[in-house]
Amino acid sequence: MATPEFIRELRSSIGRQLLWLPGVSAVVFDDDGRVLLGKRADTGGWSVIGGIPEPGEQPAETAVREVYEETAVRVVPEGVVLVETMPPTRYPNGDMCQFMDVTLRCRAVGGEAKVNDDESLAVGWFALDALPELEHFSLTRIGKAMEAGPTWFQGMGEELAVP
Repeated sequence: MATPEFIRELRSSIGRQLLWLPGVSAVVFDDDGRVLLGKRADTGGWSVIGGIPEPGEQPAETAVREVYEETAVRVVPEGVVLVETMPPTRYPNGDMCQFMDVTLRCRAVGGEAKVNDDESLAVGWFALDALPELEHFSLTRIGKAMEAGPTWFQGMGEELAVP
């Protein structure tokens, strides 16, 4: 994931200390029920598409922008799948970040899936019964996006899901 300029500016003041950031993930389905995934340039692993909102940007806008920037696919956000605070991560350069992820279910409405920036090594559509190896992060989001249920909030149990 490329580091946005506003974060580089913050880092010049705060150094490597923990930085709390919003994140947006998009679980994108096409009309055939396949899910769009990107093979990340930074980890080499397959993942749902996501990124950091620009200052003042709404989560739905972030999802639309990130999916297009990374895959050339146009999407329409359909709903909030989950909200989850992730554990802190220390990056190879020593920076520490903790993300609060808002995951949106999105529907593809145009474009042809292709690598559209330097953040991805590959992109593609995958049938749900033929997914590549994925980390828990992506598997959880895909699973929750497939449910017809309400938004899921990490740590609060299903009893606090909002219809």
